[in-house]
Amino acid sequence: MTMKNGLFFALILSSCLFAACGGGDANTQGAAAEEASQTEQTAEAADKGPSTFGEEITTDDAIMLAELPAKLENVDSLKVKIRGTVESVCQVKGCWMNVVSQDENGEPIFVKFKDYGFFVPVDITGQEVVMDGYAYREVTSVSELRHYAEDEGKSKEEIAAITEPQEELKFMASGVLVMN
Repeated sequence: MTMKNGLFFALILSSCLFAACGGGDANTQGAAAEEASQTEQTAEAADKGPSTFGEEITTDDAIMLAELPAKLENVDSLKVKIRGTVESVCQVKGCWMNVVSQDENGEPIFVKFKDYGFFVPVDITGQEVVMDGYAYREVTSVSELRHYAEDEGKSKEEIAAITEPQEELKFMASGVLVMN
């Protein structure tokens, strides 16, 4: 298969996967091309150090995720750069991830990506990340929690056991740096 045919196949596959996770809007073509680009980045990333997804960012001024809840006590949202470890990623296409702190008692954070404009590789569980964006708290509905559990590959029993909405610490990332 030629490089051109391979890229075309990757774009077609990306478009199908994009539609599977609820992204059937006007940004589909741009997101599919971005996802194909990220697939190429992921293959090269292991040898080149940190990989950036979304806006270019650095590790400068990043706080540990464990510090975030205290900073959110008196505000609705906070522009911040945080550092944590990826606990899980949407296995459909990398359109969200859960990040935890090195402190085992810390609260996890659910991360989405600004304007659905980029995704992360699905195979970064266990890797450290630095994210720049906005942190906030939000109640997640049962249907949305079940959708994410399905994306994560949970069993039907685990999905059916989700019966209550949940207040969560969330993050809208404009850029993610994966520390390979």
